[in-house]
Amino acid sequence: MQTLAQTWQVLSAFFIQDQGIVPYLLMFVPFVLFLELPLYVISWFGVFRYTARISYDTPFAPPYTPKVTCAITCYAEGQAVQNTVISLLEQTYSGHIEIIAMVDGVQKNQATYQALKELVPHIGRYSQRSLIIIPKIQRGGRVSSLNAGLSRSTGEIFLALDGDTSFDNQMVHRASAHFRNANVVAVTGPMRVRNASASIVTRLQSLEYMLSMQAGKLGLTEINVINNVPGAFGIFRKSFLQQIGGWNTGTAEDLDLTLRIKQYQGRHPELRFEFEPGAVSHTDVPDKLIDFLKQRLRWDGDLLYIYANKHRLGISASIMGWNNFIFIMWYGILFQIVMPFTIVLYMIYMIVVLPMPFFLASMTLVYLFYFCLTLIQFLLYLAVISDRPRKDSSAFLIIPIYPLFQFAVRLWSALAISNQILNKGHLDSAMAPFWVLKKGKQ
Repeated sequence: MQTLAQTWQVLSAFFIQDQGIVPYLLMFVPFVLFLELPLYVISWFGVFRYTARISYDTPFAPPYTPKVTCAITCYAEGQAVQNTVISLLEQTYSGHIEIIAMVDGVQKNQATYQALKELVPHIGRYSQRSLIIIPKIQRGGRVSSLNAGLSRSTGEIFLALDGDTSFDNQMVHRASAHFRNANVVAVTGPMRVRNASASIVTRLQSLEYMLSMQAGKLGLTEINVINNVPGAFGIFRKSFLQQIGGWNTGTAEDLDLTLRIKQYQGRHPELRFEFEPGAVSHTDVPDKLIDFLKQRLRWDGDLLYIYANKHRLGISASIMGWNNFIFIMWYGILFQIVMPFTIVLYMIYMIVVLPMPFFLASMTLVYLFYFCLTLIQFLLYLAVISDRPRKDSSAFLIIPIYPLFQFAVRLWSALAISNQILNKGHLDSAMAPFWVLKKGKQ
């Protein structure tokens, strides 16, 4: 309480100074208000729009059960891959589900291959289900596996899934219903953290997934500017995937495919992405800080490579349309690439120029601002999206430290982007992404 009182005294003294408020507004307001807040407001608008839309009675529609292909990319999952397959076998979907499991680098991945083979005798117990195992001798990465699955698939709807992800039993039913609309080309749904209780690192990531990959995606989808269809859980109309040539070889294949779809949307603006709250997946996240940092080092390096290298010429209003162009420039370039460096420079400026009491007071205001945004976003998530509100409400306990987590992630993102600029780590070949080639040389 004494610290808060001192902070308030500092702020009060500062604001009553004739020349104090102007530089403060120049430092704090543009940085927070004009760059961060609009993205949250747009997301909230989308959530409210979704709530209003689903409040109307859904007209009766005849059953829609096209054949579905679930393509699972497998590498080093071992026995855990059985949970993924079983969660698909036990779907409530009455149509045919074709499961294709692509085992990458099967000679070094025998444990996963054998785990899949153990399931073959049991497939007959499930009606309208089939399992195809594709052993890939040469490791080529996730893209080569997905394209192999796409070439073998016979379903109208194609699900690109990770081998360590499981699903609620209504996932296929809820997701496939969107493809009744001929303009829908891609669908995704909530990704829940399966090992959320493992550590404080996983708890923070679980909250991050709730706020960004669920509440954020729902809001953005409602205005048809979804930022990315996740690689671990993407659902597509197969004919459309074939039309655009499937996946391109390289890293960050999910963002690459999303941008290519957006570029196609420039010529066909009627095409839509959809977010289905009832199509729930469950995945594991890194439970150790070092593993989390390694993951984000690759993810954030991917962003720069995709935006600045692979799609440098494709990000334009003439190709993808004004809506997608503005959103990519704002969210993709400004928010994800520029903002981490802005935060670093902002911090350095504040530390060097301002007295320590005022610096601490300013940081307190910034913290309170992000705390309020996090709280509002989380309450919207609980009220509209969450299918387990009682369970998810336990995340209230870590909301106070989540803004600090966000700040640390932004600083790490600046380091990851700098590493990509200096080291050029993501120079993929025509055969495989950089991380496959790197491991192949070891």
